[in-house]
Amino acid sequence: MTRTRRPVAVRRTRLDRELVRRGLVRSREQASEAITGGRVRVSGRQATKLATVVDDTTPIVIVAGDDPGYASRGAHKLLAALSTFGGSAAGSAAEDAGGSRLRLRVAGRRCLDAGASTGGFTDVLLRHDAAEVVAVDVGYGQLAWQLRTDPRVAVLERTNVRFLTAEAIGGPVDVVVADLSFISLRLVLPALRECARPDADFVVLVKPQFEVGRADLGPGGVVRDVALHARAVREVADAGARLSLGVRGVVASPLPGPAGNVEYLLWLAGDAPPMPPPRLTEAITSAIAAGPAGGSAGAPAAVSADGESGSVRSEASAPCADPAFPAEPDPDSEPSTECDEGRR
Repeated sequence: MTRTRRPVAVRRTRLDRELVRRGLVRSREQASEAITGGRVRVSGRQATKLATVVDDTTPIVIVAGDDPGYASRGAHKLLAALSTFGGSAAGSAAEDAGGSRLRLRVAGRRCLDAGASTGGFTDVLLRHDAAEVVAVDVGYGQLAWQLRTDPRVAVLERTNVRFLTAEAIGGPVDVVVADLSFISLRLVLPALRECARPDADFVVLVKPQFEVGRADLGPGGVVRDVALHARAVREVADAGARLSLGVRGVVASPLPGPAGNVEYLLWLAGDAPPMPPPRLTEAITSAIAAGPAGGSAGAPAAVSADGESGSVRSEASAPCADPAFPAEPDPDSEPSTECDEGRR
């Protein structure tokens, strides 16, 4: 008697999930970075979408990137800030309100990485000779192994940065860096300020998609109006000012978010005097013009001393994106009923 063999069921799934299942990457965030960075080949062809459907027999290869040594692509965001603000030997110095040259210093200082994820920012801080980095994230098991096992790194997982305390991280830090999603920096800065020394430096990644209201989001959750970019940066700067943090500098991130949103790195400092409004407007406008959004149709709208812009509605922007309406889908995030820190 001949027994008919049943066909083997083929497992079909999203490309980003399959990369994790095969062990080609450590997390879906790394999968996103590899795919959007053009480093994934499916059946010999470059993949461009995270949701591409593949099966468990599909040939998938990840090719080497420009700098495979960093824990994540996000490292290049902080590198841009340190270069601009003088954190590296080749970097140019910023100037204070009086024209004095200043440099953002990392070497020998204790740092906090808020929203550490796989550790791109932590990696950069260590390579710039930070004495210690406290890596905090709401997730679990994401930090790259080489960073997790580094004696200079203290890992604090399953922790909402909004409720972080200096006691929880072993005392105040000298430098704070932050790359967070699904929550406004205006809601997080008070807790971060409490975790830092009075004269601490802050380098925070301003993401307009999580600072403006949902009504101002374009298709795909992308904020394309450069006037809204300016408003988002200014509102975070104003939130810092209320915490006695002055602006030292601002620069556009060289890398967009996963959906294409342009982001900005804002340098705040506890020992910096308030930046005069006209100069702050000039700094923000220059950063936008020099960044990826500089080629957008129309020049950046001028922002007045009180933060208003002729092309920006006066209604209050939402302090936190609604998790039920994620402006920029995060591959590692699950639906939540409260604002989460982001992934890197």
